Amino acid sequence: LRALGNSLFVALLATAVVLLLALLLAFAGRFSRHSPIRTANRLAGLGYALPGTVLVIGLLPALGFFDRLANDMIIGLGMPRFGLILSGSMVAIVLAYTIRFLAIGLEQVEAGLATISRNTDFAAHTLGCPERPLAWRILAPALKPVVAGAAILIFVDCLKELPATLLLRPLNFETLATQLYGHASRGSFEDGSVAALLIVLAGLAPLVILNRMMQR
Repeated sequence: LRALGNSLFVALLATAVVLLLALLLAFAGRFSRHSPIRTANRLAGLGYALPGTVLVIGLLPALGFFDRLANDMIIGLGMPRFGLILSGSMVAIVLAYTIRFLAIGLEQVEAGLATISRNTDFAAHTLGCPERPLAWRILAPALKPVVAGAAILIFVDCLKELPATLLLRPLNFETLATQLYGHASRGSFEDGSVAALLIVLAGLAPLVILNRMMQR
């Protein structure tokens, strides 16, 4: 149950962060014609093309550099050394999930925005509506079904993500994926059956909801 709670908490937190960033990037790409923003949107989707292990190994030096820099600043202020800040923390896991699965959220939101006519933007601008209220008061409510579907896809992927969780998790922090991996690596497959079934059930419920939404 503790591993189930950890899995749900991390997956929900990462899903919220991914969706927020996806909305911000998608709105920026819709309202701006500058090539750097469009390039940033394309680069944001590269994380999904990387294997989880490769992504984490590339992320570890960056996390370690930040920890060393932060500790040097703390020592320079005359305070005791803090130790690890991002490495081996929940922040590191959520960061890895965000980089890994941002492409899913961004692709879904951009596809949803493409179905909304540009005439909506022109009409809002004609009536004196700035871009920020246009994005969050007009476009965002129209994207609720798309965002809900993207949230389910991201949540399920985060729930079963193993390499990032295994390498970046804090001490004594177990998720269903890491617990199942531990039992399987020892050959105790029957001991990991409960965790495996919980992963299936926790991922199946959102898919049932998504299926009903698509039928509507």
